[in-house]
Amino acid sequence: MKVLAFDTSNKAMSVALLEDGQLLADLTLNIKKNHSISLMPTIDFLVTSVNWKPADLDRIVVAQGPGSYTGLRVAVATAKTLAYTLNIELVGVSSLFALAAPVTNDSLVVPLIDARRNNVYAGFYENGRAVKADAHMAFELVLESLSSVENVTFVGEVVNFRSQIEEVMPSAAIQETLPSAYELGKLGQTLEPVDVDAFVPNYLKRVEAEENWLKSHDENSQTDYVKRV
Repeated sequence: MKVLAFDTSNKAMSVALLEDGQLLADLTLNIKKNHSISLMPTIDFLVTSVNWKPADLDRIVVAQGPGSYTGLRVAVATAKTLAYTLNIELVGVSSLFALAAPVTNDSLVVPLIDARRNNVYAGFYENGRAVKADAHMAFELVLESLSSVENVTFVGEVVNFRSQIEEVMPSAAIQETLPSAYELGKLGQTLEPVDVDAFVPNYLKRVEAEENWLKSHDENSQTDYVKRV
């Protein structure tokens, strides 16, 4: 199976090509850049580099979220367009699961994505399986929920949370890691493909503008968000 995998759910962009589980090519760009400009040229470059044509692909695997709203929209829109145009399979994988996957020890692996204002997108994985659903939460609540767990490994965007972890959980392991499209592709090889038309990003929280609007409006109201003036 020839797989194209990519993750633009945060600052780093990662793209990889796999064939039957073997990594053929990958590229990770860890700078603040517009993924909508970089993603397709990177895919083009890698496909050409391994002497493939787009029609050779069997499956697209994309990081479905959580993460940056803009980054997720770019990734999902690109994945859906390619899958529909090429008439190939599409699979979505949790951005947090992909961060947790490389850790093979026996600890509870907690992948983090910085959601600003001391909030995070957090996952809780053990032996390659989620033990809790991915969530958007205050980091204090993450630490509180782990108070009785002895063996914990934090991965992902941990830089801004290191001091809090070391203060509350001094024995926890902390590993700053980047998204890996290779890991994403491996995870997505065995999953059931999704309905391309129905596939959407997993944001886990509303955009800030919607949250602000709901402060003064009933969520169940039939009133339109946009008023005619």
